Amino acid sequence: MAEAQKKMSVTQLTFIVTVNMMGSGIIMLPANMAQVGAISLLSWLVTAVGSMAIAYGFAQAGIFNQRAGGLAAYAEDAYGKAGYFQVFFLYFLSLAIANVAVASTALGYLVPFFPGLGATQVTTAISVIALLWITTVANFGGPKLTGRIGSITVWGVILPVGFISIAGWIWFSGETFAAAWNPHGKSLLEGMGSSISLTLWAFLGMESASQNASAVENPKRDVPLACLFGTLGAAAIYILSTVVIQGIVPNAELAKSTGPFGLAYTQMFNPTVGSIVMGLSALACVGSLLGWQFTLATTAKDAADGGMFPTIFGKANAMGAPVAGMLIMGVVQSLMALSTMSPNLSEQFAALVNLAVVTNVVPYIIALSALPVMMQKAGVSGGTVTRNLTVATIAIVYSVYALYTSGKDAVMGGMLVMGLGWLVWAFISPRFSGLKTATQGA
Repeated sequence: MAEAQKKMSVTQLTFIVTVNMMGSGIIMLPANMAQVGAISLLSWLVTAVGSMAIAYGFAQAGIFNQRAGGLAAYAEDAYGKAGYFQVFFLYFLSLAIANVAVASTALGYLVPFFPGLGATQVTTAISVIALLWITTVANFGGPKLTGRIGSITVWGVILPVGFISIAGWIWFSGETFAAAWNPHGKSLLEGMGSSISLTLWAFLGMESASQNASAVENPKRDVPLACLFGTLGAAAIYILSTVVIQGIVPNAELAKSTGPFGLAYTQMFNPTVGSIVMGLSALACVGSLLGWQFTLATTAKDAADGGMFPTIFGKANAMGAPVAGMLIMGVVQSLMALSTMSPNLSEQFAALVNLAVVTNVVPYIIALSALPVMMQKAGVSGGTVTRNLTVATIAIVYSVYALYTSGKDAVMGGMLVMGLGWLVWAFISPRFSGLKTATQGA
C-alpha cells in the first residue's frame, strides 16, 4: 500500500505529458501560420488526430517493451541492433536540430528588449549560437540544477498561453479573423496541409508517458489514458490559442512578428503587459533549451555506454554532466545555426522545424511498425491486436503525410542524415556480431 501511494495517478501523469509537450513549441507558431493565413489552422485538426494515434501507439509499445531506450528499444524488437541504432541516431539529431529552433525562438522574444541581437543576418546567427553555448555551459552543473530551473521556467509558456486560450475571446474580432482566413487564395487541401510540420512540431514529446510507465499505479490502464488525454489537452490549448490570436492581431502584423504572444497581449492590454509576456516567454524558451541540451547530451551518453556511440560521449564530470559530449554537440549545433541562416527568424525557425520533424517522424514510423512483433512476443491476441494495428496504421499514414508536407528540402536533408547514419553503423556493427573482423580491428 505504501509503495502504491508513492506512485503517480493517471491525472498527474496526464499533466506531465501535457507540460512536456508544451515547452516552447507553441510560442512562434502563430506568426509562422499567419504567413499562410488562418486557413492553416485546419492543420491543427489533422495533427491532433494523428498525434493522438501516435501517442496511443507509443503508450501500447511502452507496455509491451519496458527496456531502456524508448523508441530505439521498440525498433530493436523488429529490426535488431541496426534498427535500434538508426532510430537512436535520427532521434538524437532531431533533438540537436530542435535545440537550434528553440534558440531562434528565444531570440525572437529577446529582440524587442535588445534590438541589436537581430539587427542583421550575421548578428542573428551569432546571437543564436551564443544562446546555444550559454545553455550548454550552464548544464555543466549537472541534472539537479537543470531540472529545478526547467520546472519553474515552463510556466512562462503555460500561463500566458493558457490565459489567452480561455480569456482571449473577450478581445476576439470576427472581422479580423475573417480577413485573415485565406489571404493567398489557397484551396482547402492546400490550407489543411500547409502547416502540418509546424503543428506536429508542437506535439513532439507526446511519447513521454510511456517513459514513466514504472512510476504509475496501473500502467496498462493509466499510460494509454495519460497519452491520449495529455495529447488532447495540449491540442485544445494549441488550437484555442492560435485561433484566438488570429482574431486579435491583424494577419499582416502577426506574420511579421518575432513574438506573437507578446504582440497579442499588447493588443489586449498595453505595451507593458506585452513586454512582461515577452520576457516570460523568452525565459521559458531559455529554460526549455537548458533542459533539452542536457537531454541531448544524456541521450548520447546512454548510447556510448551501450557501445552505440564513441566513448568520449560517455565521460561525465563529478556532478554527472557529460561535458565532452556537450562541447561536441555545441559545435555541431553552431554549424547547424550557420547553415540555416535566413534573413529573418521566422524563416530560420520554419526551416529548422521542417528538418526536425523529418528526422523525428522517421523514428516514429520505424518504432510504430515494430508494434506487431512486440504484441506477438507479449502473447497479445483478439480485439487488442485489431485495435492497436488500426491505430498504428492511422499513426503511420499521418506520419508519412507529415513527411510529404515538410517539403523536398527537409526530406532531402533527412535522407542525407539517414545515409550518414548507415555509414556510422557500418563501422560499429562488428561490435554486436560476436566475431572479430578486419573492420573491428581497424
